[in-house]
Amino acid sequence: MAKPSVPNPAPACVPCRLAVIGAAVLVLAGGFAYTAGWLTPARLTAPRIVNTFESVAGQPHPGYRRNHAKGLCIEGYFDSNGEGAALSSAEVFPAGRTPVTGRFAVPGGNPSAPDTSSPVRSLALLFQLQNGEQWRTGMNSTPVFAVHTPEQFYQQLSAAKPDPATGKPDPAKLKAFYAANPETQPFQAWVKAHPPSSSLANAAYYSINAFRFTDAAGNTRAVRWAMVPETPYAPITDAEKAEKNFLGADLDQRLQNGPLRWHLILTVAKPGDPTDDATLQWPDDRQHIDAGTLVIDHTTSQANGTCRDVNFDPTILPAGIEPSDDPLLAARSAAYALSYQRRTREEALHPAIHQTQTNGDHS
Repeated sequence: MAKPSVPNPAPACVPCRLAVIGAAVLVLAGGFAYTAGWLTPARLTAPRIVNTFESVAGQPHPGYRRNHAKGLCIEGYFDSNGEGAALSSAEVFPAGRTPVTGRFAVPGGNPSAPDTSSPVRSLALLFQLQNGEQWRTGMNSTPVFAVHTPEQFYQQLSAAKPDPATGKPDPAKLKAFYAANPETQPFQAWVKAHPPSSSLANAAYYSINAFRFTDAAGNTRAVRWAMVPETPYAPITDAEKAEKNFLGADLDQRLQNGPLRWHLILTVAKPGDPTDDATLQWPDDRQHIDAGTLVIDHTTSQANGTCRDVNFDPTILPAGIEPSDDPLLAARSAAYALSYQRRTREEALHPAIHQTQTNGDHS
């Protein structure tokens, strides 16, 4: 039987194929360039934010986080009492114990800055859940944030750049920024009315942003949280103000007497409470749930401690917790990722980079 005739294929158009490949490469390259901000230099990007952090720090500090550069690692666990399961199906909330790695720090990109360089302290935590998921969170010792949007945050950073003549921020520029952004007033008022604590151990730490908690039945609520210390608050003393590195030494001394504890307090929003604005507190009469106890039992240097290689991205969340519509969360995630990429690359290229840091600042 004769085979059916097959028409001869048209000759391949090699230039056409190359053109298609070239177009695909251009699209990919263009997308990368746009993401990096090269095609839109006025657009706010993670590199612009992180580069400004580096400028505010005054000089390069390779191998360190671009913000919260000065800190120390902590380890411990979270004992859940089961109450948080009423709000979220996350595996961290059923009664039981979850290992925790974390980090205390002060804001800024200078790892040698005095502990009093800012009235704010931070506590970052990584909960390692039994099912393999993680809950990462970065908290501040103020219940509100200074700004509402990433753009405002960038403007605040820019205003804080050191004046070349003095090496310090220009007070006039900072004053002008605050005057142009009245949203900063709740933060300024809170800081003025609440002196920094005398220790990392007797401060409360707040989630700042709102998150969406979903329970086992599928009900979703907006939630903020705080780590509230069992150690009574006391304001910073004049003697401590004169010390450059008192926070780490104080924490180590307290831990010699036993573990330190905080209670995880979940605050549930009511309809109409803002979830997209970290400058606004929710009313005090909102529902509060004590979900369990954070226990910290020892510290290590961030030069070789377990927190060194952790990016405390607050959008890394277990099932049952999701980001809210707060625009700061995506900006934090992007900036943290870029900071992590830069410092880990620097550490890989120069393994001894932290050895030049003095022992007193818990690098």
